[in-house]
Amino acid sequence: ASLHLLCFRSPLVTPLIFGLLLQAPLAQLSTVTQPNFVLLLADDLGIGDVGCYGNDTIRTPNIDRLAKEGVKLTQHIAAAPLCTPSRAAFLTGRYPLRSGMDAINDYRVIFWNAGSGGLPPNETTFAKILQQQGYSTGLIGKWHQGVNCESRNDHCHHPLKHGFDYFYGMPFTLISDCQPTEAPEMDRAFRRKLWLSTQMIGLVTLTAVLGRLTGLVSVQWKTLTCLAGFSLLFFISWFSSYGFVRYWNCIMMRNHGITEQPMVTDRTTSLILRESISFIERNKHKPFLLFLSFLHSHTPLLTTEKFLGRSRHGLYGDNVEEMDWMVGQVLDAIDKEGLKDTTLVYFASDHGGWLERREGKRQLGGWNGIYKGGKAMGGWEGGIRVPGIFRWPGVLPAGTVIDEPTSLMDIYPTVVHLAGGAVPQDRVMDGRDLLPLLRGRVAHSEHEFLFHYCGVHLHAVRWHQRDTGAVWKAHYVTPIFSPPGAGACYDRGFCPCFGEGVTHHEPPLLFELSRDPSEAKPLSADTEPLFGTVLREIGRAVEEHRRTLTPVPEQLSVSNVLWKPWLQPCCGTFPFCWCDKEGDN
Repeated sequence: ASLHLLCFRSPLVTPLIFGLLLQAPLAQLSTVTQPNFVLLLADDLGIGDVGCYGNDTIRTPNIDRLAKEGVKLTQHIAAAPLCTPSRAAFLTGRYPLRSGMDAINDYRVIFWNAGSGGLPPNETTFAKILQQQGYSTGLIGKWHQGVNCESRNDHCHHPLKHGFDYFYGMPFTLISDCQPTEAPEMDRAFRRKLWLSTQMIGLVTLTAVLGRLTGLVSVQWKTLTCLAGFSLLFFISWFSSYGFVRYWNCIMMRNHGITEQPMVTDRTTSLILRESISFIERNKHKPFLLFLSFLHSHTPLLTTEKFLGRSRHGLYGDNVEEMDWMVGQVLDAIDKEGLKDTTLVYFASDHGGWLERREGKRQLGGWNGIYKGGKAMGGWEGGIRVPGIFRWPGVLPAGTVIDEPTSLMDIYPTVVHLAGGAVPQDRVMDGRDLLPLLRGRVAHSEHEFLFHYCGVHLHAVRWHQRDTGAVWKAHYVTPIFSPPGAGACYDRGFCPCFGEGVTHHEPPLLFELSRDPSEAKPLSADTEPLFGTVLREIGRAVEEHRRTLTPVPEQLSVSNVLWKPWLQPCCGTFPFCWCDKEGDN
């Protein structure tokens, strides 16, 4: 009663008391002026593959522990549905088409270590800003943002040119070609066409020679020699690249040097984990950024013997459970060094699970829960809605769930702000600082609109109507599933962004995601009174967004993604590229 009387009599006391109540958490944040950052990014992991997002058969206790001890985002969105453009957006805080890292053609990711496309040198990653703020910055695992521009060793797209002090991992991405026992994955359909063409040209040549020898065909030997030479040159022109994918793309690097060519897949997992823990131990006395970019759970699903056969979902489930164990080992290393309270940990996936990835009856891709679509689909939720978890004890409230639109691009301004840096002011930034939302200081995300691209083609737009809480989503283009109604493009292996494999919608398909997260029931003017109003508002936002776009060089153009022998990273004398420095050690 006396406290109530005192507060009533003195208007100065109330703010004083509230200030004292708030002082503890605020003090904790202010004393940690430069927290450490451990960013964990899975590869091709579906949102439905994780326990804390509803999976009750694949065991992910360590990822679930992160959610229990931190903040779980339920509407966390990748800026693209494939590896290269999504990761470019993550690193730069910008839609990938702003940096030229999205494609106008069917080559939507970097295809070769010896291509000339990649993350442009004039892009500023969050790692570069943290490096300028005195952080030790390390990338362990997958890069897939290019290597060289003009010569074999210029490394213009290399992680060390983009703000990382230390790199250990794959400059490319894991593919089934890296595992000698697996069927080839890279450009499989195109390779079949090349083989067929080679056989047909060879058959024509052989037939002509036999005809000349038997006198049935009157052809000069000079003509036959030219035809045979053409057959040989055609074969060499494509087999010199596609015939040696394992040597050209499946390599491991430490900083600028190649350590394995080709990589020895049996020990890759243990080496990546060892390097991650070693980086934490080496840098425990100063602020650090560790970006652990998992090779899990991309095919060929490299899984150690300890985890084989443990899950109820075959090899894919085994692989996810092993990744979860690796997460636990990294968290244990943070705890062991006494860094738990001074380290912000983030876990996410680069995009949705790959529904079409099958070998016979084996499902080798992920599951996206209740959400329609998957990897490569720029509009449907299953391709872009991913896990998103933050943990920072004492600063972020434990056990919090936030159902607000957020983006992988938001990591950029969030970590830059916490590190004491400033985001670039000379370019459009699409990410938003998440800290006020994560700490509960604001109720809504800063994202009113999010634009969902498939390559450079705008497929859908999300509008978060803050005054009502509704989340509207308009689809301008959707892929045509094959076979019809299958929910994915099984006949193609990937859903396309344009051409005969998509449907254009006029008016757009409209969904209200808070009522229909599975995007099962499109609205119409008859069923939704706000139908016209919502589409006009979204159309206006699209026009404003397009005015912010400026032409940039296309990093994924056909000329940039082609294999160029003079750009091939090689640990010997090209083309004799072979080494195993890890084995030597």
